[in-house]
Amino acid sequence: METVLKVTKLNKSFKKNHVIKDVSFDVYAGEVFGFVGPNGAGKTTTIKMIMGFVFPDSGEITICGHSLAKEYEEAMDCVGGIVENPELYKNLSGLLNLKMYARLHPGVDNARIDEVVKLVGMEKRVNEAVKRYSLGMKQRIGLAQGMLHKPRLLILDEPTNGLDPAGIKELRTIIRETAQKDNTAVFVSSHLLSEMELMCDRIAVIDKGVILGERRIEEMKSIGVGERYTYGVSDAEAALGIIANMGLTAQKSEPKDGIDFISVQAGRDRLPEVTGALLGGGIGVFTVTKEQNSLEDAFINLTGGGNVIA
Repeated sequence: METVLKVTKLNKSFKKNHVIKDVSFDVYAGEVFGFVGPNGAGKTTTIKMIMGFVFPDSGEITICGHSLAKEYEEAMDCVGGIVENPELYKNLSGLLNLKMYARLHPGVDNARIDEVVKLVGMEKRVNEAVKRYSLGMKQRIGLAQGMLHKPRLLILDEPTNGLDPAGIKELRTIIRETAQKDNTAVFVSSHLLSEMELMCDRIAVIDKGVILGERRIEEMKSIGVGERYTYGVSDAEAALGIIANMGLTAQKSEPKDGIDFISVQAGRDRLPEVTGALLGGGIGVFTVTKEQNSLEDAFINLTGGGNVIA
């Protein structure tokens, strides 16, 4: 796989506050790479360093093979994106904003502008002044602006700000198609973990300036969570006591249709033992269902437990 963005051992301090600590990761062509972490974890600072807005104290950033420190213009020619809120001229229309931005990139013609306007769903409002736009509409024009010159690396910091559920779903489709059709490396930072789970191929979790883990989505979801099974039982409290005596962790879930439910942390190999113990203890077992781990589970486990994975 072609490495479009390579970040190696970045460090950044503001006065005595060491906010970014040896951060390293790669982003490949054709993939959507997610970057998540709690507020204040270092996401935006890292992104600003990649965009050249903030200089690292140490470490290296390479974009399309160009060192950001030594070949800034060549590196930034490969980049498009939104950091925090889109920078737009409010008294001009969305279309004029795009035309002004297009002048910075040779080869971007009116046909390309029309193409990205349609892609982000702004055909009906693109001729209105930006000051009349909602936050979601500004995000759409900002996305169009970032995509105009078909960048090799598209960086999106909280791109779903101001979008309704339909808009978020539409954006997800745009991002996936851009990565796949144009072989673009898309770097996305967002706090919406459910959307990141659907959108991204790989994800990195940062907390307190440290990368806690970097994995493909399916691998990340299983980290530190383990297998869990939901049992539909006749008596949840009695069942919890039996499970506890087996040395396993379980918790009560919401009852439904007159049936109690418990969630048991156990591998598949222990299911016969658990089921047998419940039945032997006089507990009726109506259903057994494997629970699907989520990205949120892994995120909370990593950031809440202070765990770091290689």
